[in-house]
Amino acid sequence: MKQVVLEAELRDVSKNLNVLKSSGRIPAVFYGKNEKPVTISVDAKKFMSLIEKEGANVIIELQLKDGVKTAIVKELQRHILTQAPNHIDFQAISMKDKIEVMVAIHTVGIPDGVKNFGGTMEHVIREIKVRCLPTNIPAKINVDVSALGIGQGITVADLPKLEDIEYVHETSSIVINVLAQKVEEEKPADAAVTAEAQAPEVISKGKKDLEGDAAAPAAKK
Repeated sequence: MKQVVLEAELRDVSKNLNVLKSSGRIPAVFYGKNEKPVTISVDAKKFMSLIEKEGANVIIELQLKDGVKTAIVKELQRHILTQAPNHIDFQAISMKDKIEVMVAIHTVGIPDGVKNFGGTMEHVIREIKVRCLPTNIPAKINVDVSALGIGQGITVADLPKLEDIEYVHETSSIVINVLAQKVEEEKPADAAVTAEAQAPEVISKGKKDLEGDAAAPAAKK
Protein backbone atom coordinates (compact mmCIF):
# COMPACT_ATOMS: atom_id res chain seq x y z
CA MET A 1 0.00 0.00 0.00
CA LYS A 2 1.32 3.42 -0.98
CA GLN A 3 2.31 6.00 1.63
CA VAL A 4 1.30 9.65 1.20
CA VAL A 5 1.90 12.86 3.12
CA LEU A 6 -0.89 15.01 4.57
CA GLU A 7 -0.40 18.18 6.57
CA ALA A 8 -2.37 18.44 9.81
CA GLU A 9 -2.90 21.22 12.33
CA LEU A 10 -3.64 21.06 16.04
CA ARG A 11 -7.26 21.93 16.72
CA ASP A 12 -8.70 24.00 19.55
CA VAL A 13 -11.70 21.97 20.78
CA SER A 14 -13.32 25.10 22.22
CA LYS A 15 -13.79 26.60 18.75
CA ASN A 16 -17.01 26.13 16.77
CA LEU A 17 -16.82 23.16 14.39
CA ASN A 18 -19.09 24.79 11.82
CA VAL A 19 -16.64 27.70 11.53
CA LEU A 20 -13.80 25.21 11.03
CA LYS A 21 -15.71 23.32 8.32
CA SER A 22 -16.72 26.51 6.52
CA SER A 23 -13.02 27.37 6.27
CA GLY A 24 -12.46 24.18 4.27
CA ARG A 25 -11.04 21.96 7.00
CA ILE A 26 -12.22 18.66 8.51
CA PRO A 27 -12.06 18.08 12.28
CA ALA A 28 -10.18 14.90 13.20
CA VAL A 29 -8.50 13.00 16.00
CA PHE A 30 -5.26 11.01 16.00
CA TYR A 31 -4.88 8.14 18.48
CA GLY A 32 -3.33 4.71 18.87
CA LYS A 33 -1.24 2.36 20.95
CA ASN A 34 1.26 4.27 23.09
CA GLU A 35 -0.03 7.51 21.55
CA LYS A 36 -1.80 10.30 23.37
CA PRO A 37 -5.01 11.32 21.54
CA VAL A 38 -4.58 14.59 19.66
CA THR A 39 -7.36 16.72 18.16
CA ILE A 40 -6.37 17.97 14.72
CA SER A 41 -7.80 19.20 11.43
CA VAL A 42 -6.85 18.59 7.78
CA ASP A 43 -7.60 20.32 4.49
CA ALA A 44 -10.86 18.91 3.12
CA LYS A 45 -9.98 19.08 -0.60
CA LYS A 46 -6.54 17.56 -0.15
CA PHE A 47 -7.86 14.75 2.03
CA MET A 48 -10.74 13.81 -0.30
CA SER A 49 -8.48 13.96 -3.35
CA LEU A 50 -6.04 11.65 -1.58
CA ILE A 51 -8.76 9.12 -0.65
CA GLU A 52 -10.34 9.13 -4.12
CA LYS A 53 -6.97 8.57 -5.78
CA GLU A 54 -5.29 6.11 -3.40
CA GLY A 55 -8.24 4.40 -1.68
CA ALA A 56 -9.60 4.33 1.87
CA ASN A 57 -6.75 2.19 3.24
CA VAL A 58 -3.90 4.41 2.10
CA ILE A 59 -1.08 4.85 4.64
CA ILE A 60 -0.90 8.50 5.66
CA GLU A 61 2.09 10.36 7.06
CA LEU A 62 0.47 13.10 9.13
CA GLN A 63 2.78 16.09 9.31
CA LEU A 64 2.40 17.89 12.62
CA LYS A 65 4.53 20.55 14.27
CA ASP A 66 6.01 18.03 16.67
CA GLY A 67 6.83 15.47 13.95
CA VAL A 68 5.38 12.93 11.55
CA LYS A 69 2.76 10.38 12.61
CA THR A 70 2.05 7.27 10.52
CA ALA A 71 -1.65 6.43 10.41
CA ILE A 72 -4.58 5.02 8.48
CA VAL A 73 -8.16 6.24 8.33
CA LYS A 74 -10.01 4.18 10.92
CA GLU A 75 -13.34 5.93 10.45
CA LEU A 76 -14.68 8.62 8.16
CA GLN A 77 -17.99 10.18 9.19
CA ARG A 78 -20.07 11.87 6.48
CA HIS A 79 -23.08 14.16 6.42
CA ILE A 80 -26.20 12.03 5.99
CA LEU A 81 -27.52 14.12 3.06
CA THR A 82 -24.56 15.81 1.36
CA GLN A 83 -22.05 13.00 2.11
CA ALA A 84 -19.49 15.71 2.88
CA PRO A 85 -16.84 14.54 5.41
CA ASN A 86 -17.77 15.52 8.98
CA HIS A 87 -15.00 13.93 11.05
CA ILE A 88 -11.99 11.62 10.64
CA ASP A 89 -10.44 9.12 13.03
CA PHE A 90 -6.75 8.56 12.26
CA GLN A 91 -5.29 5.48 13.94
CA ALA A 92 -1.56 5.27 14.60
CA ILE A 93 0.12 2.21 13.08
CA SER A 94 3.53 0.59 13.06
CA MET A 95 4.92 -0.58 9.74
CA LYS A 96 6.18 -3.68 11.56
CA ASP A 97 2.89 -4.75 13.15
CA LYS A 98 -0.08 -6.40 11.43
CA ILE A 99 -3.36 -4.51 11.42
CA GLU A 100 -6.97 -5.32 10.52
CA VAL A 101 -8.71 -3.33 7.79
CA MET A 102 -11.74 -3.66 5.54
CA VAL A 103 -11.04 -4.28 1.85
CA ALA A 104 -13.56 -4.09 -1.01
CA ILE A 105 -14.41 -7.23 -3.01
CA HIS A 106 -14.43 -6.62 -6.78
CA THR A 107 -16.06 -9.09 -9.16
CA VAL A 108 -14.46 -9.92 -12.52
CA GLY A 109 -16.54 -11.21 -15.44
CA ILE A 110 -20.20 -12.19 -15.78
CA PRO A 111 -21.43 -15.48 -14.27
CA ASP A 112 -22.39 -18.15 -16.82
CA GLY A 113 -25.68 -18.59 -14.99
CA VAL A 114 -26.48 -14.91 -15.53
CA LYS A 115 -25.16 -14.60 -19.06
CA ASN A 116 -26.67 -17.75 -20.56
CA PHE A 117 -29.46 -18.84 -18.23
CA GLY A 118 -31.09 -15.62 -17.04
CA GLY A 119 -29.98 -15.89 -13.43
CA THR A 120 -29.18 -13.08 -10.99
CA MET A 121 -25.90 -12.48 -9.17
CA GLU A 122 -26.28 -11.68 -5.48
CA HIS A 123 -23.31 -9.83 -3.93
CA VAL A 124 -23.71 -10.74 -0.26
CA ILE A 125 -20.39 -9.49 1.17
CA ARG A 126 -18.95 -6.38 -0.48
CA GLU A 127 -16.13 -5.72 2.01
CA ILE A 128 -14.09 -8.17 4.02
CA LYS A 129 -11.75 -7.70 6.96
CA VAL A 130 -8.14 -8.76 6.41
CA ARG A 131 -5.13 -8.93 8.70
CA CYS A 132 -1.71 -8.04 7.31
CA LEU A 133 1.21 -5.63 7.49
CA PRO A 134 0.34 -2.07 6.44
CA THR A 135 2.57 -2.37 3.38
CA ASN A 136 0.63 -5.46 2.21
CA ILE A 137 -2.89 -4.01 2.34
CA PRO A 138 -4.51 -4.78 -1.05
CA ALA A 139 -6.44 -2.03 -2.81
CA LYS A 140 -9.21 -4.59 -3.50
CA ILE A 141 -9.86 -8.33 -3.69
CA ASN A 142 -10.51 -9.44 -7.31
CA VAL A 143 -12.86 -12.42 -7.63
CA ASP A 144 -13.50 -14.17 -10.98
CA VAL A 145 -17.19 -15.10 -11.14
CA SER A 146 -17.45 -16.03 -14.84
CA ALA A 147 -17.65 -19.82 -14.23
CA LEU A 148 -20.53 -19.66 -11.73
CA GLY A 149 -23.74 -21.39 -12.78
CA ILE A 150 -27.25 -21.26 -11.33
CA GLY A 151 -27.18 -22.25 -7.67
CA GLN A 152 -23.42 -21.86 -7.37
CA GLY A 153 -21.52 -19.35 -5.27
CA ILE A 154 -18.25 -18.26 -3.71
CA THR A 155 -17.52 -18.45 0.01
CA VAL A 156 -14.80 -16.77 2.03
CA ALA A 157 -12.83 -20.02 1.76
CA ASP A 158 -12.93 -19.69 -2.05
CA LEU A 159 -11.44 -16.18 -2.13
CA PRO A 160 -8.01 -15.79 -3.75
CA LYS A 161 -5.12 -16.76 -1.50
CA LEU A 162 -2.92 -13.67 -1.18
CA GLU A 163 0.56 -13.85 0.26
CA ASP A 164 0.84 -12.73 3.90
CA ILE A 165 -2.85 -11.77 4.01
CA GLU A 166 -5.39 -13.45 6.30
CA TYR A 167 -9.17 -13.17 5.91
CA VAL A 168 -10.76 -12.40 9.27
CA HIS A 169 -14.18 -13.89 8.58
CA GLU A 170 -16.12 -17.15 8.88
CA THR A 171 -14.81 -19.29 6.00
CA SER A 172 -18.24 -20.75 5.17
CA SER A 173 -19.88 -17.34 4.72
CA ILE A 174 -21.25 -16.77 1.21
CA VAL A 175 -19.67 -13.84 -0.62
CA ILE A 176 -21.34 -14.15 -4.03
CA ASN A 177 -24.27 -16.30 -5.11
CA VAL A 178 -26.02 -16.92 -8.45
CA LEU A 179 -29.77 -17.34 -8.16
CA ALA A 180 -32.35 -18.60 -10.64
CA GLN A 181 -34.70 -16.02 -12.06
CA LYS A 182 -37.90 -15.82 -10.06
CA VAL A 183 -41.04 -16.87 -11.94
CA GLU A 184 -44.14 -14.95 -10.99
CA GLU A 185 -47.00 -17.25 -10.04
CA GLU A 186 -50.41 -16.59 -11.53
CA LYS A 187 -52.78 -15.20 -8.96
CA PRO A 188 -55.88 -17.40 -8.46
CA ALA A 189 -59.04 -15.87 -9.84
CA ASP A 190 -61.38 -14.30 -7.34
CA ALA A 191 -63.66 -16.94 -5.88
CA ALA A 192 -66.76 -14.81 -6.34
CA VAL A 193 -65.94 -14.06 -9.96
CA THR A 194 -65.20 -17.73 -10.61
CA ALA A 195 -68.44 -18.84 -9.02
CA GLU A 196 -70.38 -16.28 -11.02
CA ALA A 197 -68.72 -17.38 -14.23
CA GLN A 198 -69.56 -21.04 -13.54
CA ALA A 199 -73.19 -20.46 -12.43
CA PRO A 200 -75.84 -21.57 -15.00
CA GLU A 201 -77.61 -18.83 -16.87
CA VAL A 202 -81.18 -18.30 -15.63
CA ILE A 203 -83.70 -16.76 -18.00
CA SER A 204 -86.91 -15.53 -16.35
CA LYS A 205 -89.95 -13.83 -17.76
CA GLY A 206 -90.33 -10.18 -17.15
CA LYS A 207 -93.29 -8.47 -15.59
CA LYS A 208 -94.95 -7.75 -18.88
CA ASP A 209 -94.72 -11.37 -19.95
CA LEU A 210 -96.27 -12.52 -16.69
CA GLU A 211 -99.10 -10.02 -17.03
CA GLY A 212 -99.62 -11.13 -20.56
CA ASP A 213 -99.94 -14.73 -19.48
CA ALA A 214 -102.45 -13.80 -16.79
CA ALA A 215 -104.57 -11.78 -19.21
CA ALA A 216 -104.66 -14.48 -21.88
CA PRO A 217 -108.16 -16.09 -22.27
CA ALA A 218 -108.58 -19.62 -21.13
CA ALA A 219 -108.51 -22.17 -23.88
CA LYS A 220 -111.92 -23.28 -25.14
CA LYS A 221 -112.98 -26.79 -24.30
